[in-house]
Amino acid sequence: MKQRIESVDILRGFTIIAMILVNTPGDWGNVYAPLLHAEWHGLTPTDLIFPFFLFIVGISIYFAYKNKSNSAATYKKIAIRSLKLIGLGMILRLFLPYFPFVVDLETLRFPGVLQRIGIVFFISAVLYLNCTWKNLIVISSLVLVGYWLFMGFVPLPNGMPPTFDRAPNNWANYIDLTILGKHMWQPDYDPEGILSTLPAVVTCLSGILIGKLLDGLTHIKYLFFAAFGMLISGYLFSLVFPINKAIWSSSFVLVTSGWGTFILAIIYYLKDIKQYDFGTVFKYVGMNAITIYFLSSFISKCMYLIKVDGQQSIHSWLYNTIFFQPFFDLKLSSLLYALSVVLFYIGLGYLMFRKRIFIKV
Repeated sequence: MKQRIESVDILRGFTIIAMILVNTPGDWGNVYAPLLHAEWHGLTPTDLIFPFFLFIVGISIYFAYKNKSNSAATYKKIAIRSLKLIGLGMILRLFLPYFPFVVDLETLRFPGVLQRIGIVFFISAVLYLNCTWKNLIVISSLVLVGYWLFMGFVPLPNGMPPTFDRAPNNWANYIDLTILGKHMWQPDYDPEGILSTLPAVVTCLSGILIGKLLDGLTHIKYLFFAAFGMLISGYLFSLVFPINKAIWSSSFVLVTSGWGTFILAIIYYLKDIKQYDFGTVFKYVGMNAITIYFLSSFISKCMYLIKVDGQQSIHSWLYNTIFFQPFFDLKLSSLLYALSVVLFYIGLGYLMFRKRIFIKV
């Protein structure tokens, strides 16, 4: 961002750290409930992480492109950045750190976190450059209401009534299965699927709108008003369209954007208004967020795939040797491993900051 707001960097860094924490437990069979996604409907702290990041992407879009013209050069930069993000996501899918390199193209998963960020970034940035603020609000409202009506009331081609449950007659699952087939996270659905990308765009647009509110903010109360407005409308919407990350329901968009705005408002008040000295450790990570997230995913994959004694992976060896202790609760052991990984990437973020290394993807 041309104009850096420290609270945004802190929230971005905190979100990436939380991503790493929930993605790298020592033992997936022993994880505290708040560090897991809801099984289907519902909301856990872990379910907030990805929408928070898309929300922050929206804020960054506002400040990065608020003075940009609708030139070919601007669109070229947006397209290149989007393709870079999608490409990094596919590298994580294709990379195998051993020989021979064997990838099962018939079941290779196409969607993913970085792929969704790339697609959502592209659509949101183009809309931002071409729409008025009123139009952005109207588009967001139409997508959220339209998604609910389509998911809940349009019969499927086979005549089955639609449902929001994890079932073949859930429209999001049906479209993913029809188009992606075996290229999905689960046989029956993908949390970064095709149809659910549309409401995910609204999550990013909400960040753009909050970015506009932040720019020249006259009083912190307006941020809190925006947060409460989204939270109230989201929880009311959940009465007819349950909060659900897997299908990125409309109520999920409003509630998570509301919580993102609320937490940002608190950080903004303490850091940017009161000038309290805190959160710098998250700022280090936030200024190289995509790079650190990519490295964490890349290294984690290597640690699961590379064997140290022909049997145990590096991950298993480290966990069993250092963290798996008889006097520890199994869930605590698993959490301690994840925290050690988090500390490593906080240290990496600090080192990159000190060396003035800022990698823009």
